[in-house]
Amino acid sequence: MLAMLTLTYRSDTNIPIEAEVIRPDHLAGKSAAEIARLLVQHGNRQELLGEFFEVQGDASDEHIRVVGDCRRVKLIGAGMQRGSIVVEGSVGMHLGAEMVGGSIEVHGDAGDWVGAEMRGGMIRVRGNAGHLVGAAYRGSRRGMRGGVILIHGNAGNEVGGTMRRGLIAVAGSVADFAGVDMIAGTICILGSVGIRTGAGMKRGSIVLGSVEMPSLLPTFRRSCVYRPQFLDIYLRTLKRWDFPIEDRHLSGQYVRWCGDLVALGKGEILHWSGN
Repeated sequence: MLAMLTLTYRSDTNIPIEAEVIRPDHLAGKSAAEIARLLVQHGNRQELLGEFFEVQGDASDEHIRVVGDCRRVKLIGAGMQRGSIVVEGSVGMHLGAEMVGGSIEVHGDAGDWVGAEMRGGMIRVRGNAGHLVGAAYRGSRRGMRGGVILIHGNAGNEVGGTMRRGLIAVAGSVADFAGVDMIAGTICILGSVGIRTGAGMKRGSIVLGSVEMPSLLPTFRRSCVYRPQFLDIYLRTLKRWDFPIEDRHLSGQYVRWCGDLVALGKGEILHWSGN
């Protein structure tokens, strides 16, 4: 049995907490008492982690369990390089931002900027996510540069904005500007999409699994109807990862749209068109 570190949230504060110290590689080797004395940012003040979390267990195996409704807690797993975090509840903004390796699983919802500019590892959110999943921070040239983000619910605007590498999969619907200014990588959306999907994308693939015909920009040109071989690998891998891929996605044809022609124009939107 794993000697897992357990952090139980016990605060009722309405002020956001920035807790980037909650990452396995940072806490490994520290005792529960030492972890409780680590500093977090609470509004405009620094306070002890133990003021907000009950700390139990051992962090030496680099596995962390976070329990409770942590919607006010930001930056959990930000920059982590290895280990695992399991959150039993919802989390705030910047979950796993700029992470390099390891895994995060959330049994709840997550705020904005999930996996922003991440470079490796895996993030799984069993509920919904906010805006800018895997996207670049404002003023940055590149968003997600590697790794995997799985959202089992819905997501907001600008999913995968300016992403360079990696895979983002959303089982539900997303809002506007999915894949905006996308450089490369793959985004798979099984539900409906908002407006301006793929606007400004240069390369990469956006896979749409909804039966509903998306409203695409006129700067995308219809190319053909076919069954991409690479897509079989991606979809079957997602299914092995317990992601809700339907059988129709594994056997149907896809309409290929090329664009965005106002950018480099080497990207593609693949829309499921039936068997």
